[in-house]
Amino acid sequence: MFRRILQRVDFWLIWVTVVLFGASGAGTHSCHEVKTAFQLRQIGSLKWVPEAPGTDGELQICKHPGPSCCTRKMEESYQAAVRRETLQNIRSYSFELKYLIVGHSSAFQDTFQSLLSFTLNLTSALFDSAYEPLSQDARPLVANLFSVLSLFLGGDGNSSMERSVHQFYDDLFPLVYRRLVNPGLASAPPSSEHSECLRKTRQDVNPFGPHPRALAEGLTRALSAGRALSRALVMGAEVLNATERAGLARECGRALVRMQYCPHCRGLTLIRPCGGLCLNVMRGCLVGLSELDGPWRRYVALMQELTGALAGGHDLELALLGIRNHINDAILHAQLHGPRISAIVDKVCGPLTDTPSVTSIRPTLEVMTSVTTSPTSTPSPAEVTLGRLSHTRRSLPLKPSKIDKPRSLKKISREFMGYIQRYRSFFSALPEMLCESEMVGEDFTCWSGEDVVESYVGRVVGNGLQAQKNNPEIKVRSIDPILVAARDKLEQFKQEMQGQMGWATDWGAWVETGSGARGEASGECDDEDGCQGSGDEDFTDENERVDVATAGVPLGKSPGVREPPRQVPTVQPPPQVAVRAAGHTPTHHRAITIILTISLLSALGLP
Repeated sequence: MFRRILQRVDFWLIWVTVVLFGASGAGTHSCHEVKTAFQLRQIGSLKWVPEAPGTDGELQICKHPGPSCCTRKMEESYQAAVRRETLQNIRSYSFELKYLIVGHSSAFQDTFQSLLSFTLNLTSALFDSAYEPLSQDARPLVANLFSVLSLFLGGDGNSSMERSVHQFYDDLFPLVYRRLVNPGLASAPPSSEHSECLRKTRQDVNPFGPHPRALAEGLTRALSAGRALSRALVMGAEVLNATERAGLARECGRALVRMQYCPHCRGLTLIRPCGGLCLNVMRGCLVGLSELDGPWRRYVALMQELTGALAGGHDLELALLGIRNHINDAILHAQLHGPRISAIVDKVCGPLTDTPSVTSIRPTLEVMTSVTTSPTSTPSPAEVTLGRLSHTRRSLPLKPSKIDKPRSLKKISREFMGYIQRYRSFFSALPEMLCESEMVGEDFTCWSGEDVVESYVGRVVGNGLQAQKNNPEIKVRSIDPILVAARDKLEQFKQEMQGQMGWATDWGAWVETGSGARGEASGECDDEDGCQGSGDEDFTDENERVDVATAGVPLGKSPGVREPPRQVPTVQPPPQVAVRAAGHTPTHHRAITIILTISLLSALGLP
């Protein structure tokens, strides 16, 4: 009861002050407080502020009967200032979201590059240890393949995984044919015409069996989520940049002045706008941004799908690790089918030389002996094994310390999911966020746009262009073309991603339910710390703070590394010393694969 009495007294005191100010002459009151506020906010030149209230018939926004501390020049300065202040406030809120997207985009790319660098060394080590005759010439081919992989994961629109993989095997075929399938041809002078013929006919001759196609399809499938995520992060940054370039309409500037600065004209520099007035003005001014709400929610849902795909397993890492095995199996396939391949090549491209060494064992023995043995001494089997393992160890990156241990792709993905879902309603909530600093708090009176009142009695409209037809504070005629283009760009990107990823998700219903990414679970346990979990629950409560180090949840056990199936030859081949001379039997390759897999998972912080 006492609180209500104080409220009424406070209201009547302000009302009496306004009446007295309006009824007093110019000599009784001054505009000192108005000038002080004008100066503190750096609105414009103080020479435009009168010393005492007067009458300016040129006022267009803050018109009211009685004397005023405003002039036409002050109104123009108020419009420029309020536009500047509002745009700065909008950018201060969008900066957090933009920083989140750009920062995680950089983190994802750094992790991708670390994985690519590791598997590049791993694949090069295969040629150094098992196929030394090819090592020097194969190294540029491997580097070029991984360069395209980097572009592909980065979202480059001109890179094709299938085309690049087949190009790699096209360039590899002449080397394998001359130095492994027919090692006797290695001493013959190279023929550019013959090598070019081998490149062009590689897919017809099919020396590597099903392995090129399997590698191309496996990489495309496993890397598609990472590639789509890279493109989506770039798209999000572009949309936020577009919102920063968008301006405010003329009617918006007038409404903002009427809300924030017209009370100054009456000497009321401390009164704050009513909450309903602020929402109406901000929703009218930001109608273009509110039109991004639906596309942005679907964009966030897409991001959660993509990060959920990366966080749900180690498909990308295992696909990159499997490049070595695919290449090794392809070369073994070519060696085992050497006679058939040589017969087809001789018919299509013609013989390279008259030296009869296609199926001869002795030249092969001589070539491989010169590679694997020393002319002065013969190393023991233990020394050969030790040297090979030492070389393999040198080809791997050093194991990072616990201090600078890189975060795994799964951790970064789950951390990003925890943050991005909070911003799915960013554009619809932006007017409320901007009004938080302007709306009435514990005060009992506020500015209604025309006078001091106890509460705003106008109709408060919602977000969106259609709702602004009933906005009593501002007339919205159109939307900024920049924001229209950004909205259409988001919708087109979403449809493109759905088609590429093969997702048939009902995005509208999925977004409205507020569901998290598919395959998510809940809890603070991390399977990278040795615990497991599963489920399809939401990632986290929207109001719950997610810690960077513990964001995310376990998504089940990661698949183990499996040896790709080897094709059993249907033709009994002659003894190929090139396969056995380096000592790489299938059992040996499996052991090396296990060792390298453990090294990769340990170096990258994977379970």
